[in-house]
Amino acid sequence: MTRRRLLLAVDGGNSKTDVAVVAEDGEVLATARSGPFTPHSAGVAAAVDEIERGVREALAALARGADGAGGPAAPVGGFDHVAAYLANADLPAEEEALARELAARGLGPDVVVRNDTFALLRAGASAPWGVAVVCGAGINAVGVSPTGEVARFPALGRVSGDWGGGSGLGEEALWHAVRAEDGRGPATALADVVKEWAGTATVEELVLGIHFGRVDGARLHELAPGVFAAAAAGDAAAAGLVERQAAEVVVMAEVCLRRLGLLGTPAEVVLGGGVLRARDPLLTALLDEGFAARAPYAKVVVCGVPPIVGAALNGLERLGAPEAAKARLRARWEPQGAAGRLAGVTGPA
Repeated sequence: MTRRRLLLAVDGGNSKTDVAVVAEDGEVLATARSGPFTPHSAGVAAAVDEIERGVREALAALARGADGAGGPAAPVGGFDHVAAYLANADLPAEEEALARELAARGLGPDVVVRNDTFALLRAGASAPWGVAVVCGAGINAVGVSPTGEVARFPALGRVSGDWGGGSGLGEEALWHAVRAEDGRGPATALADVVKEWAGTATVEELVLGIHFGRVDGARLHELAPGVFAAAAAGDAAAAGLVERQAAEVVVMAEVCLRRLGLLGTPAEVVLGGGVLRARDPLLTALLDEGFAARAPYAKVVVCGVPPIVGAALNGLERLGAPEAAKARLRARWEPQGAAGRLAGVTGPA
């Protein structure tokens, strides 16, 4: 009996790393989740260790017959293909370094590493092309044309012109809260949002806690829900942040569409990441308005399946799998919530 080829799909994010062992016919044999994928801070080797930890857990589950899958474990020589879509792989040189490290671990002879925005695009789009904007802890976007041309950004933070995501919103909320408390800025409900989140009597206490290392400043992204709540209640500073976030999402998508010559034709724009998946009413309305004005042909979709689906779909396409295999793969996750379009942003008929 011919052995089914096996694919290892990886979605590495700032908060977690998902792996899936998938057969070439689209059957998901095992999945696992490990810790954050942070090569910038932990180093390439330590980041890939997280992938390996997830792989070991997935293979152990497969050996136990977890997920009702059973079947053979991965061959000794590794997987037939590794499709790794990773946050913080923002530049081609970083993708190449991570691919070399994965290949050196013996996971498989054919390794593809790309930024995780490519996985979001494939997970949410109906075809292998379009535009994706991810707005989670940070913000990034990518576009792929029907002929395979790519538009992307360095996505290195403020130094490369980026603004927003949970971290950006949290930092700005703290900035407004500090200035409201000490009198340099107008009063804002964001001061109460910050104090409630931090459990402090003053905003200054939080600032000093971050300065002296008692509070992890990387957790400021947790303030994002409070920003949206304050904006919904009418706070001007918070509403301004939500408006700016919507504008950033729209302009990143618009630029990708323009670079690829897709601005004047129907094209899918996939939105993902925690900030956008939350479907905040104000943010959604602003996105509706922004896309209608600046990219009226865009067919905007909020991705309802995890990005690991996109990593696996790209891997199956690399293996030359048929459409039936891709449909079988999607069926594994789509009950968790199919993708949905934003009201009013479906493009001209």
